[in-house]
Amino acid sequence: MLKGMFVANPMEDPLRFQKPVSPCILVIFGAHGDLTRRKLIPALYRLAYERRLPTGFSVVGISRTTMSDQQFRDKMRESVQEFLENSPFEMDLWNEFERGLFYMAGDVNDAGIYKRLGETIAAVDSQRQTDGSVLFYLSTQPSQYSQIAAGLGQAGLNRAPEGRANAWRRLIVEKPFGHDLSSARQLSQELRHYFDEREIYRIDHYLGKETVQNILAFRFGNVIFEPIWNRRYINHVQITAAESIGVEGRGAYYQEAGALRDMIQNHMLQVLATMAMEPPAAYEPDAVRDERAKLLRALKVMKPDDVLTHAVAAPEQAVGQAQRPPRTPDVVWAALDAAAAPSSSPARDAPSKPAPTRRRTTTTVKAPTLFGP
Repeated sequence: MLKGMFVANPMEDPLRFQKPVSPCILVIFGAHGDLTRRKLIPALYRLAYERRLPTGFSVVGISRTTMSDQQFRDKMRESVQEFLENSPFEMDLWNEFERGLFYMAGDVNDAGIYKRLGETIAAVDSQRQTDGSVLFYLSTQPSQYSQIAAGLGQAGLNRAPEGRANAWRRLIVEKPFGHDLSSARQLSQELRHYFDEREIYRIDHYLGKETVQNILAFRFGNVIFEPIWNRRYINHVQITAAESIGVEGRGAYYQEAGALRDMIQNHMLQVLATMAMEPPAAYEPDAVRDERAKLLRALKVMKPDDVLTHAVAAPEQAVGQAQRPPRTPDVVWAALDAAAAPSSSPARDAPSKPAPTRRRTTTTVKAPTLFGP
């Protein structure tokens, strides 16, 4: 009787209470990398501090570096203590959190690693009662995405165990997603060979930054700014990303992806879409994605001759009104002008839905050789 009383609670506030999250295992490929120690594990610890992680939640880290579970936990603790933001570090909470951290060494090029991963997942699932649900996070070089998905599929790890109705398997792919349109389409086709489209999440972790998230509330929830956020009142918008870290241990990644594709083509264009997209009809994933896609399609594609006047990759120069950050010996500064292409559509020029005509993005990275010869 008491159980039935709590099926529906009319006093529950959906804006304050999160829906319960089912337990799962998060498998991180590239767990010894910069993204894991700076962003992923500190973010997971913060969720634990806010009591938003389900009981039994576990992490299995994979990289080529040989270390034990305890060594991995110690390294992650140091990372959380160094990079945790907006939450205090509590040792008692960490001791509870680290019980769910596991590690296995291996090379994604080795087919045997996926069999061992399956055995590790089964052992962790039995110990932590995760109900067979696994989320695979690809924090590796982009060229390894397809290979990892194939390895998971051939080992049968892309499908939940039989007999577990609520179990699921999902795949998170970090940007950059391909290096051009054709390679992005090919990668999507290769991933869908082993995972359903609804199981694949293509993400840019930059959008998870609190400052970027606040843009949505600033734009659409502010009655002062929302009516004037259009081309009649705004001349241009300058987006600046001033990086305080350098290449550090990410040389292999940058050698393949490049800083221009990493920062401007991905991070900055995503922020630009957040700044300039039209209000979505509903705050749902597909609706928001469609409005962002409309904005990106409206951008004027540069011709080779336009690059000389609309893009700069040097510490000595600036574009238009952009201010160059203070120069340091190892800083390369890049600036890019992005403008909307002319449109004959009356809807775009209508006063009720005016669209901004220009956006300027600038980015600063400590990567002196990436833009040079």
